Amino acid sequence: MDNYYKYLPTSNQDKSWGLYVVNVGRTRIAKAQCYPAGDHPSHHYFKWEDGRVLDEFQLIYILNGEGVFESKSCPLIPVKSGTLLMLYPYEWHRFKPNNDTGWEEYWIGCKGSILQNIYNRHFFPKETPVYYLGINESVIGLFTEVIEQTRSEKTGYQQLVSGMLLHLFGKIFALSKQLQFDKKNKHEEMISRAMSVMHAHVHSYLSFEKLAGDFCTSYSSFRKVFKLYTGMSPHQYFLQLKLNKAKALLMHSDASVKQIADELGFESAYSFSRIFKAKTGDAPNHFKKKFRP
Repeated sequence: MDNYYKYLPTSNQDKSWGLYVVNVGRTRIAKAQCYPAGDHPSHHYFKWEDGRVLDEFQLIYILNGEGVFESKSCPLIPVKSGTLLMLYPYEWHRFKPNNDTGWEEYWIGCKGSILQNIYNRHFFPKETPVYYLGINESVIGLFTEVIEQTRSEKTGYQQLVSGMLLHLFGKIFALSKQLQFDKKNKHEEMISRAMSVMHAHVHSYLSFEKLAGDFCTSYSSFRKVFKLYTGMSPHQYFLQLKLNKAKALLMHSDASVKQIADELGFESAYSFSRIFKAKTGDAPNHFKKKFRP
């Protein structure tokens, strides 16, 4: 790994895009080497005794080695290879490699309203800023590509790397969720089977209590695990399948609202219309007119 870092100027156009990179780097810290290196700007340098506060988000990915991390909202925690650290604006923090291992790190500093929205929606709580992802080639590839694009600063590079950065945040979120459901975990198999059952029965009624019983678990346990995995309750997931099918029928068939309601197992055309409008903002007939003038 060649040591490299760059602090980037940003234009008003970059900032108005909603997501932009302010610094990037990769560094190999040898055993017992002083950390961080003293050649960084003063507003990014820190001593372990004092810690640091930044006005940006940072992603720091540890490839090799071990160390420790601490922040205002997170007590001192060990860090191992394959760990991603997330730093938050105006949140005190400190971290360092162990003297007997050192470490290799990639980092990206970034800002923007898109990031602020992701944070405000609690996708990445500051109480849990440490994510073990393992040594993941796609994560390494995204960090590497962002860094390489900053070397030349070709016109439009900020907008290009912002897409890579958003992909990286999505990858981190997905991997951290998936690692909770290992392939050998019976919960993942159960949810996968449940989703298949829902897709197969989109045209009919489905009892989730019975479905949970088929998996030899209580409905409350089934609902909790299903929502943790998908972000939706079983009922909301099944309803979304029905509404997506209803949209397709409204746009691409001549079926009436009553026929669609009957086909998808709703109690009545009125019930279907009420739910459809509540979820989409349009009554079924109005939705049909919008997309089939």
